[in-house]
Amino acid sequence: MSESSNKILVIEDDNVTRNLYLKGLEARGFNTIGADNGFAGIQQAQKHIPDLVICDITMPDMDGYNVLTTLRQDPFTATAIIPFIFLTGSTTRADVRKAMELGADDYLTKPSTLDELVSVIVTRLEKQAILKYWYNIQCKKTAKSVFADNTTAIAGGVAVDFDEEVYDRDPSKSIFPCIPQLKEIFDFIEAHYDQGITLCDVALAVGYSPAYLTNRVAKQTGETVNCWIVKRRMAGARFLLQNNDQTVEKIAKALGYQDVSHFSRQFRQHHGLPPQAWRKQHQLVSQKQVQLC
Repeated sequence: MSESSNKILVIEDDNVTRNLYLKGLEARGFNTIGADNGFAGIQQAQKHIPDLVICDITMPDMDGYNVLTTLRQDPFTATAIIPFIFLTGSTTRADVRKAMELGADDYLTKPSTLDELVSVIVTRLEKQAILKYWYNIQCKKTAKSVFADNTTAIAGGVAVDFDEEVYDRDPSKSIFPCIPQLKEIFDFIEAHYDQGITLCDVALAVGYSPAYLTNRVAKQTGETVNCWIVKRRMAGARFLLQNNDQTVEKIAKALGYQDVSHFSRQFRQHHGLPPQAWRKQHQLVSQKQVQLC
């Protein structure tokens, strides 16, 4: 595992301790983010979606327990699955028990050496990577089973492929699989993807609970509702980047993103390149194709 690719958020109200851990982790190759209280920590977690959170328990205004509860309160947000390690001076059995009951992944007592901290972090990140790998394998198996029975279908007289790149070739086609039971869901996403919709908006529109809707879509497509929303936005982003000269910020807003950095981060995760670099690369490809013609 490459440590340099991992982003660690340290929430600690003691400046000396926080800076010590931040500098130490940076020296070991981690990307780090610091927060000096619980409220700031939640904001940083929601903004940057770190790979792991280290959080003190005893802090003014909002303690570590409430930070964890807030990040985990909606099981369908990105912060709900971030590995969470408590760091505290308390060693009582009750505190450890409470931390584990709330869903903490580990509990490290102060004082702790940097080596101990890094060891716990690496262990948790490796476990998370294994879980993601297993989940992806299961999703691919589910998707393969579904697609075997629904390789192509007809929706509104148009053949629909299970290849999101089909939209790039012909924007009149759909990136969504043609599954009659999910048509209402995909129709809503198609009509509102550029309005900043979330899982809860889709669930409300089709009359299901977010949990039921997520399970239903995942079982039939191998992807979550949020994944389909992002896929549709990314298809729109590719089209806009290739076909006009608008700034990345304007394109992000046109797709329903309030924060251009959030859009850029999702685009890079999906395509391996930031939007502007992707645009330049694909414009060069298009120019070469025209010259060949």
